[in-house]
Amino acid sequence: MPDYKYEAIANDGTRTNGTISASTEREAAGMLDARGLFPLKVTLITATAGGINFGVPARKVSAFYAQLADLLQAGVPLLKSLDILEKQSSNKLLSFAVREVRARVADGTTLADSMRQFPKIFNELAVSMIRAGQEGGFLEDVLRRIADFTEKQEDLKSKVVGSMAYPVILAFVGSGIVVALLIFLVPKFEPIFGKLKAKGNLPVMTQYLLGASKFLENNWWWTLPIPFLMMGAFLLWRRTPSARLFIDRMSLKIPVAGGLILSIALARFTRILGTLLANGIPILRSLEIAKDSTGNKVLAKAIEESAENITSGQKLAAPLRKSGYFPNDIVEMISVGEESNTLEKVLIDVANNLEKRSTRQLELFVRLLEPFMLLLMAVVVLFVVIALLLPVFKMGSAVG
Repeated sequence: MPDYKYEAIANDGTRTNGTISASTEREAAGMLDARGLFPLKVTLITATAGGINFGVPARKVSAFYAQLADLLQAGVPLLKSLDILEKQSSNKLLSFAVREVRARVADGTTLADSMRQFPKIFNELAVSMIRAGQEGGFLEDVLRRIADFTEKQEDLKSKVVGSMAYPVILAFVGSGIVVALLIFLVPKFEPIFGKLKAKGNLPVMTQYLLGASKFLENNWWWTLPIPFLMMGAFLLWRRTPSARLFIDRMSLKIPVAGGLILSIALARFTRILGTLLANGIPILRSLEIAKDSTGNKVLAKAIEESAENITSGQKLAAPLRKSGYFPNDIVEMISVGEESNTLEKVLIDVANNLEKRSTRQLELFVRLLEPFMLLLMAVVVLFVVIALLLPVFKMGSAVG
């Protein structure tokens, strides 16, 4: 049973606060009333104080939107629809959130404001679109658009993750093989090369290899955790605003990969912006929501500056072109959309084209990355083999 934080006034006029367990906010208020307390504020702790610090899988949320749209389209009242979806949901977090949303709607709160209490499940984009749908009387259409949009975003994310899985596995396996060679195989050759080492005739490559092997053999217990500690330190560092801005700026300048990162970010931005505009959200509010969807602070800042220029009377295309991050062909399409008053349709078309382009770029990038990783592994292993064989050839020539 969820906990609620409350502020209330007792019969003697004193103000009091605390926590109370109840199934819904209304039930919590009733329990306080039974205690002789007049509730001033009752807030769900798990929703606002971080009790739900992780979301529900996006595909489950997408299915919820689609099912809610179907029920409403069939004439089922909103409260009854939420009740049905809460009971049939297999995800406990989603079921809990829907139950709380239903309770708030029953108390007179709008669906959008009720969902806003769970930002990890119902994001700002969905909440804004649902509010516009309720106000405009096209809630079912909005819910279907959100479901479709969420599915496309998940498909794009799956393609990126799936494409990068093999190169990452190759990197880990290759690193493991090299470390195993240095710790277990190379030390067995050191006694064989003893005479050459004593005479100072041991090849430089072999000296470096034996030195690295000796170091790992004697210090593996503290050197092996170093990559994980460095990764942890990097993750902590990247949480700072300055670090995030630096990383996002540098990521856009990486050869080949930078263009791919930019295409994926712009595809998300244009699709969200187009979807918001198509559902009646004002352009400034749409830009405010859509800018964070890029996942890149540099792009978000550029879009925010563009929004400021729109406030002063300019159109969107000009400041986007000035930012330098939007390709000319995209800016031209946006400009045409503004002139013809079909901006939302043009933005969706741009998003579709960018996603297709991103998919092709991603496939090409992975195709190039896989042989590069294999070649890098081959070079490292070849270095080890040559470093071990050179002394053998030198000893053989000396004997001959």
